[in-house]
Amino acid sequence: MSTLLTGLGIDRPILAAPMAGGPSTPALVAAAARAGGLGFLAGGYKSAQALAGQLHAVEAEGVPFGVNLFVRNPVPISPEEYGRYARVLREEADRYGLALPDTGPRDDDDHWSEKIGLLRAHPVPWVSFTFGVPGGDVIASLRRAGTTVLQCVTTPDEARRAAEAGADALIVQAPAAGGHSATLNPDRPIGSVALPDLVAAVRAATALPVVATGGIAVPEDAAAALRAGADAAMVGTALLRTEESGASAPHKAALADPAFDSTVLTRAFTGRPARALRNHFTDRYSDSAPAGYPALHHLTSGLRKAATAAGDTRLIHLWAGTGYRQARIEPVSRTIERLTSRL
Repeated sequence: MSTLLTGLGIDRPILAAPMAGGPSTPALVAAAARAGGLGFLAGGYKSAQALAGQLHAVEAEGVPFGVNLFVRNPVPISPEEYGRYARVLREEADRYGLALPDTGPRDDDDHWSEKIGLLRAHPVPWVSFTFGVPGGDVIASLRRAGTTVLQCVTTPDEARRAAEAGADALIVQAPAAGGHSATLNPDRPIGSVALPDLVAAVRAATALPVVATGGIAVPEDAAAALRAGADAAMVGTALLRTEESGASAPHKAALADPAFDSTVLTRAFTGRPARALRNHFTDRYSDSAPAGYPALHHLTSGLRKAATAAGDTRLIHLWAGTGYRQARIEPVSRTIERLTSRL
């Protein structure tokens, strides 16, 4: 077992990925740890107060865990492009009697300072960062507090940048992953590379320990990632239908619905590339959607929430990795046992 894991008493080299927006509940995170792995709370799209409540809930279970935060790395968008896309979406909003935000592109830092302050004052075993690399002072302060710092990367160049910033380990994400890409350059096209090949390339570029993620859906996927040099595998989509998952009912159902037969990389929902089940929204708006994060996230947020409440899977952001058909209705523990059966 890798020294990255042994200090936390982890028996199985498998981690539950942070899935922002609801799926990564404290119950899911605790269940992953009790099954011998480790889970991450998703700090994205939460206030520091909400995150603190989840921290306390997992700590009450007496298990190790991690927290993931979004690093501010905005993709600028002009008011003209924002307004054009808002007009394109108006027909969908009208179906729900919604008025899309008309005040121009909205920016924010996702409560960054408050959440970093929380994690400095209330250290947790692991903290991971995605979308950007935080300043070296932030990483150093968390390490001084006893936290292991992990950085999400998608290329060897990004891995080298994370190592230079002082990260303890890397989460190497392949394009097959569901949800947002961790790319540090979201305005550039996402290349195609198999996870084992990406892990091997990153291991050749840095000496940092590696957690492999993206498209791990069956035991052979996890085994291949470890053979390529990863210290652990991280799974997300495979856990979306578990009993402890907080994913919405329409999302869980769509993962098993034959009508959804593929995934696509799209920026139509948030202005940042993300992998989702192909649906009406991705088909109709992927080509016209401009890059612009978090502005487009805020623009479409109300529409996506209304669609979720109505069970309208035509318009929901159905985040999913390429192995989504392997997600099962079962306890988290059973999913983890199955995925580690070949390790």
